[in-house]
Amino acid sequence: MALDYKRSHTCGALSASDVGKTVNLSGWVHRRRDLGQLIFIDLRDRFGLTQLVFDPERNKATHEIASRLRSEWVITIRGEVRPRAPGMANTKLATGEIEIDVTEIEILSAAKTPPISVADDTTDVQEEARLKYRYLDIRRGPIAQKLAVRHRAMHTTRSYFDKLGFLEITTPVLVKSTPGGARNYLVPSRIYPGNFYALPESPQLFKQLLMVSGMDKYFQIATCFRDEDMRADRQPEFTQIDVEVSFCHPDDIIWIVEGLFVNLFRECIGKFVKAPFIRMTYADCMEYYGTDRPDLRFGMSLIRIDDIAKHSTFKVFLDTLASGGCIKALNVKKGSDISRRQIDAYIEFVKPFGLGGLAWLKVTDEGTSSSFGKFFTEDQLKEITSRLEIEKGDLVLVAAGPEARVNQGLDQLRRHIAQERKMTPEGELSFLWVTDFPLFRYNAEEGRIESEHHAFTAPHPDDIHLLDTDPLKVRALAYDIVLNGYEVGGGSQRIHNSELQEKIFHILKLSPDEIKEKFGFFVEALQYGTPPHLGIALGLDRIIMLLTGTDNIRDVIAFPKTAKATDLMTGAPAPVTEHQLAELQIRRK
Repeated sequence: MALDYKRSHTCGALSASDVGKTVNLSGWVHRRRDLGQLIFIDLRDRFGLTQLVFDPERNKATHEIASRLRSEWVITIRGEVRPRAPGMANTKLATGEIEIDVTEIEILSAAKTPPISVADDTTDVQEEARLKYRYLDIRRGPIAQKLAVRHRAMHTTRSYFDKLGFLEITTPVLVKSTPGGARNYLVPSRIYPGNFYALPESPQLFKQLLMVSGMDKYFQIATCFRDEDMRADRQPEFTQIDVEVSFCHPDDIIWIVEGLFVNLFRECIGKFVKAPFIRMTYADCMEYYGTDRPDLRFGMSLIRIDDIAKHSTFKVFLDTLASGGCIKALNVKKGSDISRRQIDAYIEFVKPFGLGGLAWLKVTDEGTSSSFGKFFTEDQLKEITSRLEIEKGDLVLVAAGPEARVNQGLDQLRRHIAQERKMTPEGELSFLWVTDFPLFRYNAEEGRIESEHHAFTAPHPDDIHLLDTDPLKVRALAYDIVLNGYEVGGGSQRIHNSELQEKIFHILKLSPDEIKEKFGFFVEALQYGTPPHLGIALGLDRIIMLLTGTDNIRDVIAFPKTAKATDLMTGAPAPVTEHQLAELQIRRK
């Protein structure tokens, strides 16, 4: 009679209190150690490892089967729990005090030699191999642990919003394409040849329609799709925690989201997060950090010195100011040990961001040295010293150029130096709300104004009067949440006034036909009584990435795509048959 593979315990559950029990375990052969007479097998499932012992003097039949076992074979066993021999306990394992004296064994599944090592803790396995054999990669442990954190985060999210009276509502995946935002993935319709669905980049319109529907408090853990260029923290399909509420203000949604993060970090990794979080306007972020997602865990804010530099005789600075550019500096505290060779490397680092170079000033025990000091008076240098709070041992780096280039270059340099010099405190969390974004941006290539977020974002009430005269100065009632330099969410107050919405469309130069084509069903819905409402979308994948301490979003997704949006395991995207194309009335070129 076959041995029942149903487990009495998992491989991480047994302890010294179970000694003497007869147990059934099932799992994978993690390691096999043949000591001549005795054979030891580490049996693994996702819960842990348990050591099995096969002694030919006690049971010759099980010992003979054990001698044939290889890595990753699936077996089931029955045996008695006994304490390990004195001095042989493994304190690193939850089951390290015991082992199983196996009395029965059955091989459930043999395995070929794995193309990637499962038992070893090595981290030098090529990512391509890990993605091609993802099911083996998950068995190795670290990815499985991150997926377990992801599960706890999703469970915590649902529980949190349920207690606040939110309803989880599923929105459609096959939607209408609305050109103008992110590039859509398109799905051809067989029933309506020549017509296409789009996969949603977010549930934005539907969640607003749910507010029009009177659902009041909505959330969803939604799968979204964007056909965009890849990078380490992007995937073509991603998951967001989508939230929308009626009759609330931005402070209310901020309070709700802060409570969610407090719960997520406590429940998922046992870490205390202090709320409320810091808030900073978009303008201040750009002025002092050069980015709308600054990492505040280290110093080196950007300090403008235009007013001092304009009185110098340094032609590079004077030409920059004359052309409408700016001059900003950052102080690398205790950075005087940075060599000229390293400074030259920093100069090369910023060049791809459009900067021609960097000026520098260093203060050491021998005095002050600088690439620009001779062009400034002693009083001007003292003013720079005071403004940047320069002390002995510091290095100051200065960039001059168009403001956008200076901001981008110094932002990237700031992050680079912080990583290089290990300036980030271990385990520190830096939450930040960024507020007062611009409502519009100017697209110079197309010569027109565009929405910074989307066309339904409400303008700041104090700036509505500027819509007719200077729309690019209008602030939005929009907000992003940033964690350790990553944008992990963003949202806004929505427009619920039809006249204001019409004015926004007019500024965006959308014709009536374009409005009807892109948003017709939505604009009509807004005419039947729309409550004031607002919401936010939080990037679940990025949140899990930060919760688990990885910098690669693929580590927190069970079956991710590569940086080129391909699935190495299944071979997607892949050609389809001519018959399938004919059904869709699509021809190849």
